[in-house]
Amino acid sequence: MREIDVSVVTEAISEMCISVNHELSEDMRGALTRAKEMETSQTGRQVLDQLNENLKIAGEEMIPICQDTGMAVVFLEVGQEVHFTGGYIEDAVNEGVRKGYTEGYLRKSVVSDPIERKNTGDNTPAVIHYNIVSGDEVRITLAPKGFGSENMSRVFMLKPAQGIEGVKDAILTAVKDAGPNACPPMVVGVGVGGTFEKAAVLAKQALAEPVGSSTDKPQWAADLEKEMLDKVNGLGIGPAGLGGSVTAISVNVKSYATHIAGLPVAVNICCHVNRHITKII
Repeated sequence: MREIDVSVVTEAISEMCISVNHELSEDMRGALTRAKEMETSQTGRQVLDQLNENLKIAGEEMIPICQDTGMAVVFLEVGQEVHFTGGYIEDAVNEGVRKGYTEGYLRKSVVSDPIERKNTGDNTPAVIHYNIVSGDEVRITLAPKGFGSENMSRVFMLKPAQGIEGVKDAILTAVKDAGPNACPPMVVGVGVGGTFEKAAVLAKQALAEPVGSSTDKPQWAADLEKEMLDKVNGLGIGPAGLGGSVTAISVNVKSYATHIAGLPVAVNICCHVNRHITKII
């Protein structure tokens, strides 16, 4: 049994909140560079140039890469041989978010009640997903989610007979409906299977996958990613919704077992920054 003081988790998440809001991950940097090479529209290329310039300024001057610094989504993969000490792990996670957003001077965007709308003042609470895994390590993935793109996300409860073609139609429907509102070029996270809520979590996890990673997936999922990226880019929405050949820079698919009577599909869309960072303790 390995003991980990929860203060270590707090400090890790605090640092991650600041880092991920100021510096784009390497996979996303590479994706934006490739997007510029692929874009056929002059206006689209100008938009991509502006986005890359924004990233450069953000890194040099420690300015957030997007003014919407998001609601903190935290995935905790906890080894079953880990024993947390020094406090309650959920409190420790939220303290890390509070510390990171206040000390990092990041925008606080969370309200304590969805109807009364009073701001909590420190961007807590986070949305936390726990998973118990083998081993004695803790893997933390932080994905702050802005709501311009989050609001464009969808869940479809398809009939099994609709099959893979129904999944394709659902993805294209979600992206078409999103249009320019999701700040393209976007990353499209797709969850297929499970239940209503499991599909949504899968789609969120898919967004945090490295761009271009298709390992450990069924062949149909890897093929679907490639086909749907081409079809999404064929919609012509383009960077900033101003037209062009690069509407998305990646389509990431995750799947899970499901019931004989259902085919849940969730599409979680993220803007061009697609913030995600992982640390192992």
